[in-house]
Amino acid sequence: MKILHLDSNHPLLLSQLNELGFKNHEDYTSSKSEIEAKISDYDGMVIRSRFSIDKSFLDAAKNLKFIGRVGAGLENIDCDYAKEKGIHLISAPEGNRNAVGEHALGMLLSLFNKLNKADKEVRQGKWLREDNRGLELDGKTVGLIGYGNMGKAFAKKLKGFDVDVLCYDIKTDVGDANAKQVILEELKAKSDVLSLHIPQTDLTLDMINSDFINGFKKSFWLINTARGKSVVTEDLIKSLKSGKILGAGLDVLEYEKSSFENLFTSNDMPEAFQYLIASENVLLSPHVAGWTIESNIKLSQTIVDKIKTKFC
Repeated sequence: MKILHLDSNHPLLLSQLNELGFKNHEDYTSSKSEIEAKISDYDGMVIRSRFSIDKSFLDAAKNLKFIGRVGAGLENIDCDYAKEKGIHLISAPEGNRNAVGEHALGMLLSLFNKLNKADKEVRQGKWLREDNRGLELDGKTVGLIGYGNMGKAFAKKLKGFDVDVLCYDIKTDVGDANAKQVILEELKAKSDVLSLHIPQTDLTLDMINSDFINGFKKSFWLINTARGKSVVTEDLIKSLKSGKILGAGLDVLEYEKSSFENLFTSNDMPEAFQYLIASENVLLSPHVAGWTIESNIKLSQTIVDKIKTKFC
């Protein structure tokens, strides 16, 4: 079987697939149309988020048996159409779930203890102890929306704290010893912290808007290590200004390109983003929650293992 690799990944991906007898070709620079013109020559394809895989592309991929995405989600692929054509879809949420769980916890603790603000002030010679008095996580209720690989990893990290962890998911019976599954109304009534662990789908686009936020009984902290387009930034800012949202840790942003490699689609910085970067109770990172040294290895290994199980 011939596999076309469209993004660079950890070297083990190519080396182990070579050892398994696959013929691997790399093309990290050609345009989508150029790739589409030759994709019929391949049995498999491995991609991260370089471009979307739509119906036109899949129609051209006449011999494609699988698509491997070295990442957690498959939103850049027309999954329904791919399945109609008998193409096996492979993703690797197991590969970076631990990294995401650790990042979410790190963001939450940093926000509670004002570490970003305090660090900046001390570097400027300011020693404002009372102004940087923090909060403790113990005694709080953490609500998770989405309880798959990422949500479960974060809940596991929270086991070391005296917290109640609630989860909401469209799937039933996903709760476990680390999180109690509840209906959305209960999660909104009890949560002090909301952490998102949802894929990008029609159901989750613009999910966190003013109506959703104002449905929470208490003011709360927001952590988003999932997908930026799940949160309406303008509504988030209104809630930060009103105090309904006490602070936000955002690893992902509404403004990201679909490739996740760049932030804005134009040179204009949105006014809403200007507010976020000026806010002391907002912590930002560049979509790196699942982007660790270890996850780079584990993501590629997961793809190899799944290809091996299915096609060897």
